[in-house]
Amino acid sequence: CLEQDVKIPKEPIIFSKFPSAIIGPFDDIVHPEESSEVDWEVELAAVIGKKGRHIEESSALDHVVGFTVANDVSARDWQMRNGRQWLLGKTFDTFCPLGPAIVTKEAVADVHNLGIRCSVNGRLMQDSSTSQLIFPLPKLIAWVSRFVTLVPGDILLTGTPPGVGGFQKPPVFLKRGDEVRCEIEELGAICNKVV
Repeated sequence: CLEQDVKIPKEPIIFSKFPSAIIGPFDDIVHPEESSEVDWEVELAAVIGKKGRHIEESSALDHVVGFTVANDVSARDWQMRNGRQWLLGKTFDTFCPLGPAIVTKEAVADVHNLGIRCSVNGRLMQDSSTSQLIFPLPKLIAWVSRFVTLVPGDILLTGTPPGVGGFQKPPVFLKRGDEVRCEIEELGAICNKVV
């Protein structure tokens, strides 16, 4: 929010990514012809393991089986057009690399205190901690479950730290041939080439 010079929201901003956006930890991100502003966003992802609706914050993590690394690839030009709803800009095919594995919540010391980083072609672009999340996972899970039933296999991405390309001065966007590495302490790293 500070990077974008916008107020911190009182409630989470929610959007969807379709299953066709999901790729493996070392698969290629396909740069769509329709966009000239493809950007990276390293994010912590929580994998739901237990069905629930109207989940209380106090029991929210009981519904999580584990965590993984995500790259919320985003077409900024499409995120800001089409009525400024984010769906199209967020869900092009291959725009959600995940992995390298699901790390069970019991194996993670403190999911809200992990180093989180993204580099593009070896240059560190994002370097922060999950302690900086605006909405901790229990709050996010409780919020989303007010509207939809969460089921095993659902994946919630949590937000990205400063350093995305769209807010560099001047902006920097991904191009074919680039390599994006997203890493979260204790969870591992994913590395995807843009083709």
